[in-house]
Amino acid sequence: MLPHAGGSASFYFPLSRALAPRFDVPAVQYPGCQVRLAEPCIDDIGELADRIAAVLQPWTCEPPAFFGHSMGALVAFEVARRLDVEPIQLFVSGRRAPSWYRDERVHQRNGEGLVAELRKLSGTASWVLGDEELLRVVLPAVRSDYRAVETYGCAPGAKVGCPITVLVGDADPKVTLDEVEAWREHTEAEADVRVFSGGHFFMTERQDEVLAVITGGSLR
Repeated sequence: MLPHAGGSASFYFPLSRALAPRFDVPAVQYPGCQVRLAEPCIDDIGELADRIAAVLQPWTCEPPAFFGHSMGALVAFEVARRLDVEPIQLFVSGRRAPSWYRDERVHQRNGEGLVAELRKLSGTASWVLGDEELLRVVLPAVRSDYRAVETYGCAPGAKVGCPITVLVGDADPKVTLDEVEAWREHTEAEADVRVFSGGHFFMTERQDEVLAVITGGSLR
């Protein structure tokens, strides 16, 4: 599982706990975040995907499935393209298709601007946003992640061979239905779009519905 911009592996703990022991659900921790705080951040989706794919390659005796939310959706897509083994399924959540571009420059904002963006998306605890000392620690990683997303360029014709399931909130300010439907252009297999009630972080309130999609797909 791949986290969103400014997110961490712990974001997926409720999902991984619910899927265990039926599925082994590791989550990626990006450099510069939490236990990897001392490591330099990576502000390029391609480089991040290269590193993750290199770590995962020895563990792909059986085809994996990937789940990525927001920035994590792009990372999951690029990791899937780099592996020697075709994943059995790609779940992408809260993110427009890789080929659709918006001129967004959140990474160029000052600290207050970054916090305002996080507050608008309602995916960060209010006590974190109100702790100035903690924000000084986490905002560099947030800025780096936003830079990676906002400077990402999809290779022309980039596709995966596995099916893609797209999940999106009907009130998500970061993506439109047309933008998620365009994921169909990025697979040689089938694509399925699932719309949930909620905003960018609909997953936190729709966990049971998300679990039903994950376990009801080709992972059976």
